[in-house]
Amino acid sequence: MNSGEAFGAMEAQYIGRHHRHEPRENQCTSALVKHIKAPVHLVWSLVRRFDQPQKYKPFVSRCVVNGDLGIGSVREVNVKSGLPATTSTERLELLNDEEHILGIRIVGGDHRLRNYSSIITVHPEVIDGRPGTLVIESFLVDVPDGNTMEDTRYFVEALIRCNLKSLADVSERMAVQDRTEPIIQ
Repeated sequence: MNSGEAFGAMEAQYIGRHHRHEPRENQCTSALVKHIKAPVHLVWSLVRRFDQPQKYKPFVSRCVVNGDLGIGSVREVNVKSGLPATTSTERLELLNDEEHILGIRIVGGDHRLRNYSSIITVHPEVIDGRPGTLVIESFLVDVPDGNTMEDTRYFVEALIRCNLKSLADVSERMAVQDRTEPIIQ
């Protein structure tokens, strides 16, 4: 993974286990991490909703799913104006509720992200003595003609950072409302 972030041992272990992408020539990949002050069950309840990415992804205005929300289901996503895209067609590639892993692949739409796939994993951790969550999202994508690998990585990382910040904000608000978890000593 080539990212501007330095990873600790725990992050590196999870990335090595769940976020292996095999980039070909003219593809880039990266992984980003976010520590969220909310328990895993709250964060995962948002991430796993393939049918409702707009609950935390600020650039999604609408989502319609074809299928039963199992592996192979396809969602049609409408993107809010301001981005160089209007729609995205995405397939659910992996959903593991036990290990908290979600994988998607973009299979069409009006945008420049070709052969895009991402994996997001959610892991329990303790933050300030309370249940917290480590979220890791990685991606693989073609570098569009006329772009550099660095420009493409920077653009996708910026989108993911925005989504992860929003996921943290929504999850942490939910955790404050649901403040029943015990303090861990």
